[in-house]
Amino acid sequence: MGSLRSYRAKGIVLDRTVLGEHDLILTLLLESGEQLRAVAKGVRKGRSRISARCDYFCESDFLITPGKKLDIISDAATVDAHHALGVSPEKVSAAAALCELAALTSFEESADPFLHPILSRALTVLEGADDQPHRDLIVAAYAFKVLAHSGWRPELGSCAICGDEDPLYLSDSAGGLVCKSCADTLPDAEPVSRSQVGWLRSLISLRFDELLNAQIDDETALFLLGRAHSWAASTLSVRLKAMEFALSM
Repeated sequence: MGSLRSYRAKGIVLDRTVLGEHDLILTLLLESGEQLRAVAKGVRKGRSRISARCDYFCESDFLITPGKKLDIISDAATVDAHHALGVSPEKVSAAAALCELAALTSFEESADPFLHPILSRALTVLEGADDQPHRDLIVAAYAFKVLAHSGWRPELGSCAICGDEDPLYLSDSAGGLVCKSCADTLPDAEPVSRSQVGWLRSLISLRFDELLNAQIDDETALFLLGRAHSWAASTLSVRLKAMEFALSM
């Protein structure tokens, strides 16, 4: 039986795990939308020629050889390094929150062509977000867009329980907006303003570029990021450490 042939695959580096003295296990979001964990040999050595192309948030074209347990990355060419994300701790934190969500909403051997381009665009737009409200806005929008695509779209029209047309409370357990009567039965229901409801709808409907140019204040942006974190943690049933850190910035 002959050896398996190498293949090329474009992907975004979502996470890196130390393996031994010189290697890393990379978690990649491939162009197909599949998640792949592969070993990057020798990238922790000082003279590694592909180390920078295997950095966090980097989009690269990888040369990969199938392995017994994990595939092996033997070469990489940069597609977009997203260098501007590394200029501040705030941008790094926001990008880490995006990649944390991407890792939780993509799966091995499960193609979804929606996932790679939306993450790539979110990272690119985030590079141009030079104030905290817009960084928060991009992360919140990405969370709601990806979760909505995956089947966890919050009800932001009528009451999620009874269908009342004037819901001004929000409940993750109920699946979105609820009216006053239904809110009284839900311990996690919180009042929201019509302006906040409008912003929640905009996170899903507007493009990242439009959100980057939108006028928004610190308080509203922080509210939206908090709601995105709450919705994601509730629907995915996980602790989102990177998003928690982003909320503290």
